[in-house]
Amino acid sequence: MPQEQYAHRSAMQSSEGPQVYKVGIYGWRKRCLYFFVLLLMILILVNLAMTIWILKVMNFTIDGMGNLRITEKGLKLEGDSEFLKPLYAKEIRSRPGNPLYFQSARNVTVNILNEKTKVLTRLVTGPQAVEAHSQKFEVKSLSGKLLFSADDNEVVVGAERLRVLGAEGTVFPKSIETPSVRADPFKELRLESPTRSLVMEAPKGIEINAEAGNMEATCRTELKLESKDGEITLNAANIKLPRLPLASHSSAGSRQKIYELCVCSNGRLFLSQAGASSTCQINTSICS
Repeated sequence: MPQEQYAHRSAMQSSEGPQVYKVGIYGWRKRCLYFFVLLLMILILVNLAMTIWILKVMNFTIDGMGNLRITEKGLKLEGDSEFLKPLYAKEIRSRPGNPLYFQSARNVTVNILNEKTKVLTRLVTGPQAVEAHSQKFEVKSLSGKLLFSADDNEVVVGAERLRVLGAEGTVFPKSIETPSVRADPFKELRLESPTRSLVMEAPKGIEINAEAGNMEATCRTELKLESKDGEITLNAANIKLPRLPLASHSSAGSRQKIYELCVCSNGRLFLSQAGASSTCQINTSICS
């Protein structure tokens, strides 16, 4: 029985012919696929157009972008630039013949670090001051001559002349060592200590010279001229001592205008009217 049914089915299939099965996407699925493909092509074209527009606006070329050019020696930047984060570079310089400007809303800080990222030297230019932090600060001329140097031990001025233009001059809280102190031509030189003493020392001598004017020494109490091993010389055509004390004199010689200069044992000087002989011994009471 089963063999007869199988033979019958085979005969029926052979009489109907071969069957064809369709493979693919049809109907709404096909339309959705076409829509997505079209949408993808539109997005690709928009992205391509945006990319071309950005390249055009930013001026992208083979050499670089915009004012930034890539050269064999590094990066070349033309025009104004703004850096929002730290800039690390081995060398920064401007074009030949053009200045280099650094501008900041607050301050500009330049740090020099060692291998352990420790700050060795720092230069800070702020709105109120310019600060330099280092072990030694030097200023040199184009020829390499030292003009100014400062460290923890001393401050050296290597220029041939140091000029102070302030109205109040220069204040030295401690001693100063210099081979010469001079004022500008036709200007006065004043050495002053308002509340303490002024001492000038030199192992080979001190020379005070006023070639075209007067020299005055004024004090409130005593003025001493002392030479330990030498002498004091007053070399002038006229030597005036207008306020020397005058010894008492007799009425007979009141009209006489010639006086004798006398010296006490303590070094005090006084005047006495000249006579036929010395009158100093007569007026020794003024020495007491």
